[in-house]
Amino acid sequence: MARKTTAPPDDDFTERIVDIDVSREMQNSFLEYAYSVIYARALPDARDGLKPVQRRTLYAMDEMRVRPDRPHVKCARVVGEVMGKYHPHGDTAIYDSLVRTAQPWNMRLPLTDGHGNFGSLDAGPAAMRYTECRMAPAALAMTIGLDEETVDFKPNYDGKDVEPSVLPAAFPNLLVNGSTGIAVGMATNIPPHNLIEVVQALRHLIKHPDADLDALMRFIPGPDLPSGGKIIGLDGIRDAYATGKGPFRIRATARVEQVHPRRKGIVITELPYLIGPEKIIEQIKQLVTSKRLQGIADVIDLSDMDNPTRLVIEVKNGFNPDAVLEKLYKLTKLEDSYSINAVALVDGQPRTMPLRDLLTVYLDHRFDVVRRRTRYRLNEANDRLHLVQGLLTAILDIDDVIAIIRAADDAAAARVRLMEVFELSEIQANYILDMPLRRLTKFSRIELESQRDELQQTITELTAILENEDQLRSLVGNELAEVAKQHGTPRRTILLASDGVAATATTEPLEVADDPCWILLSSAGLLARTDHADPLPWATARANHDVITSRITTTARSEFGVITSTGRLIKLNALDLPTVPTTATAPNLQGGVPLTALITLADGETVLGLTTLAEDSLGLALGTARGVVKRVNPEVLARDSWEVIRLEPGDRVIGALELTSNEVELTFITADAQLLHFPASSVRPQGRSGGGIAGVKLALGVNAVYFGAVPGGDAVVVTVAGSSGALPGTDAGTLKVTPFSEYPGKGRATGGVRCHRFLKGEDALLLGWAGPAPAIAAAASGSPIDLPEADGRRDGSGAPAGQPIIAVAPAGR
Repeated sequence: MARKTTAPPDDDFTERIVDIDVSREMQNSFLEYAYSVIYARALPDARDGLKPVQRRTLYAMDEMRVRPDRPHVKCARVVGEVMGKYHPHGDTAIYDSLVRTAQPWNMRLPLTDGHGNFGSLDAGPAAMRYTECRMAPAALAMTIGLDEETVDFKPNYDGKDVEPSVLPAAFPNLLVNGSTGIAVGMATNIPPHNLIEVVQALRHLIKHPDADLDALMRFIPGPDLPSGGKIIGLDGIRDAYATGKGPFRIRATARVEQVHPRRKGIVITELPYLIGPEKIIEQIKQLVTSKRLQGIADVIDLSDMDNPTRLVIEVKNGFNPDAVLEKLYKLTKLEDSYSINAVALVDGQPRTMPLRDLLTVYLDHRFDVVRRRTRYRLNEANDRLHLVQGLLTAILDIDDVIAIIRAADDAAAARVRLMEVFELSEIQANYILDMPLRRLTKFSRIELESQRDELQQTITELTAILENEDQLRSLVGNELAEVAKQHGTPRRTILLASDGVAATATTEPLEVADDPCWILLSSAGLLARTDHADPLPWATARANHDVITSRITTTARSEFGVITSTGRLIKLNALDLPTVPTTATAPNLQGGVPLTALITLADGETVLGLTTLAEDSLGLALGTARGVVKRVNPEVLARDSWEVIRLEPGDRVIGALELTSNEVELTFITADAQLLHFPASSVRPQGRSGGGIAGVKLALGVNAVYFGAVPGGDAVVVTVAGSSGALPGTDAGTLKVTPFSEYPGKGRATGGVRCHRFLKGEDALLLGWAGPAPAIAAAASGSPIDLPEADGRRDGSGAPAGQPIIAVAPAGR
């Protein structure tokens, strides 16, 4: 089929008919449309992680100086600026993009600071004439350096202005904030990640350019969603990081509470990514109405400013809340699926990118940005040095300079004469002529010479960066660390394996026999119990994620306690814990429940250990940061929590354990690398209101970093030294493992002996531990770390650790 068109008449006024193939015309037009959608609308650039409308919005706000230190402006003003200058595709798309960058449940690190109604997970925002905005602090990191020729600019849609083709992007926005878009024939779906973890992976890749996926996943174990929750399916995440595509499941964070004096309920505190409470309530109502779900008495949304998400599902009497919760996971969006499809533009072409490629493309961009910025600053410094040298030449004979200028007929003659007499360049001569006479005569030679020396030093440093690739890479790594320090936040999403995962125990409590079991606490804060009390190793197997830092043996229906850094003992029920499977080598705590789902901790309060609450036990041993030691007599009160030590203001508990023998050695390790151990029998037991006694003598301004008990037999001491001023989680430090027998025992309240020699740049112990050998460590990502053999040098220095260590525990039975 063809279409006939009439061409304009030619010179001899004859009509020409041009035949056009409609199928070819439609094909060409559709390809042009598809390319426009892919390149100019739907897919982000792999370098700054922004779509064109997002980039133009941030650039427009930067040009308007709508920055964090300025007042908010109407969103309509920003939208009009963007649409009039850069993005002529309608105000709706621009405002929708601006709103998304301001929503904390959408972005892991918001780029826009919104003021007004910017909507919710279940409702849209107010009109742009009612809302206000300005750049968020993280947005400045995206645009900083635009005025230093760090990126290329291109003409805008009408050629009357220019816009950046990409932003400098001081942090990896594509991974940190993720991206979602649907183009023609392709789509992208990248979840948000934790800024600190991504920066750690980037810095590792800078130092080890050939690092493989396993090495990178030690730092980036999985996405970190703004809404928190739990991710189930680590195999899918690994597939996505290896190929660019992979699925995983997101599960809400829920716990069973006594919501009514006679009724238990399910409390939802975190929902899956981009799922709102109103949608969950509507689904539950439909299931109850259709009788597909039984046991629900009521659903109440108690979310407020103090509790952003608090959905209470009351369970009828006679129904097991845990079984109801499992049903909700299956039938509602309390458990949702997410498919990673990492598609982004690289050199203008869409590519499906694995994790390593995403990191590499961003690093290449940052290397280019820093290189161009350095070159710009070098040119500026050279230009200024040239002018300063001219002023230094002229100021030596200032009277002659003034005389030449006064005697000249015009500026051109004065310029020529200055250039001839003082051998100045035209630029230097013009600078002197353009400068007011009062400024020229007041110039201090000493000040100019100081400025010249500073410029020469700057030029040397900038030239070294351009000529030394290692120095350039180090500079990029340091800048990334600084951004992570300014904008980084702790991980919100918990990662769980796909096999044997259960958020809570699903067995009816009355049907659980009061059999012996282990209660286990991991370094990641997961708490669980086993279904038997057979001897178990402390540490988890290689396939699992972290180490077991505390364990007790009790019965399934008994109560137990957890001891916190504020000296509190909190009572819990073993039936409230999920049962985790055990293997021939270790228990698997992947199915454990986070402590924060069972107890509420104050800011800065952490859980240190477990206790059985048995009346026939030897009591507790506690040590504080200020070197106080205390033995607490066994005492169980008829309330949920109580204090077991009276702490002085500013002090905190650093170690707590239940004593099993009076023959164990209580051990302190201090920040200045001193170790002291003494028999537990030398500490007189006190009541819970006592404040303890002196345990270790500390130097002025020094705190203890570890307290524990070492039983007889083979034991080791593990110490990690580093810089106290380093960003937490970035300094791996130096590691040393020493036999405990190398440290002689001393009396209580003495200073101990040195256990680690500091190297240059080290001033404190980042971590200390003493216990049965062999020992195993856990990284911040949860990966297990093998420790070297004990070397026998009690006061020696350590060897570089492969990555930061957060916990150590025994690895044997």
